[in-house]
Amino acid sequence: MAFDVAAIRGWFPALGDGWIHLDAPAGMQVPEQVATAVSTALRAPVSGPGGVFPASQRAEAIVDAARRAIADLAGCDPAGVVLGPNPAVLLQRLAEAVGGGWVIGDEVTVSRLDHQQNIAPWLRVAQRAGATVRWAEIDIETCELPAWQYESLITHRTKVVAVTAASGVVGTRPDLNKITALAKETGSLVVVDASSAAPFVPLDIKAMGADVIAVNATAWGGPSVGALAFADPSLLDRLPACALGPNQTGPGRMELGQHAYPLLAGLVASVDYLASLDDAATGSRRDRLRTSVGSAKSYQAGMLGKLISELRGLLHVTVIGDAMRRIPALAFTVTDVKASTAIVHLADRGICAFADDVPSGVFAALGVSEVGGAVRVGLAHYTTSAEIDALVEAVAALTSIS
Repeated sequence: MAFDVAAIRGWFPALGDGWIHLDAPAGMQVPEQVATAVSTALRAPVSGPGGVFPASQRAEAIVDAARRAIADLAGCDPAGVVLGPNPAVLLQRLAEAVGGGWVIGDEVTVSRLDHQQNIAPWLRVAQRAGATVRWAEIDIETCELPAWQYESLITHRTKVVAVTAASGVVGTRPDLNKITALAKETGSLVVVDASSAAPFVPLDIKAMGADVIAVNATAWGGPSVGALAFADPSLLDRLPACALGPNQTGPGRMELGQHAYPLLAGLVASVDYLASLDDAATGSRRDRLRTSVGSAKSYQAGMLGKLISELRGLLHVTVIGDAMRRIPALAFTVTDVKASTAIVHLADRGICAFADDVPSGVFAALGVSEVGGAVRVGLAHYTTSAEIDALVEAVAALTSIS
């Protein structure tokens, strides 16, 4: 496998700002080919779909190309791809459609590991219907999401099981196959948020056992576009529509208003970028995606292992969690140093990182705010060993301000 990080870095103009970007959980920087695709589409004549003139046909071609790109990424039929501004909006639409007929006694299962975008929509519709919310808890020592607990969480009344493919906070990748297998036994709809996983793990909606997966293009350097991929496109025609037009079919039933065509052009370019991470990848775009993202996964595993090992070698640092399978995102605490203070220290050394010191999400379950919060970082395709060394050196120096 030919994963050339030096060559990859050359695709990112933003890296010329001199900062060490360990802020990937908020979205990777944008590669040149994506920026070019967006700007080119902005300059070209593009109209609304439905016309017989070139500008209208160009709009239809862009939407079709975007659906095909996400289909190649997720391993699904393009007819099952819904496009929108971001996963939070799309998951809210899905929850409204799926939960519209729920009644008292129905149940939905969510997890403490998930991002709020795959929790809040289900809580809202459950509250409105009087449905019961069941929570899958994380292991506070390892930050794993034990699959065995779903044996009691999923019942014959469970309508939806919402779970993440990977946490963008602590990196944990739960055992989706065991969870989805239990859900299938009761006929529950499985909604997997793959937003954080997509840049680092080859996706296959059928192998996951998911009915719907959500992705966010910003996670891998794409534009602000989200998508839902349905394993069975016919499900879209069985759900209540939210579209403005009364005659919409398929994905259009869950798409509201006109598409941002230049951003969709950038989405296509961003998936092509993912497929080119390994310059030895060949075959269809789907084949190249599996090879390239697999190569990125192997590279990142080495970088993450180095970072975790060196941080754990610092006596004043505690790395949060120890999951068996994970993406390259992690959080740590520094003894007697608040996270908000630590990230200022890192910024002074040209390192981008985040502080989570408000009790919410995973950190609320872990009680991290009680020790001053956690510093959160994430690696990207363009992260180098030298940048990890710089982070560890900067964190080591935090002893002088503790």
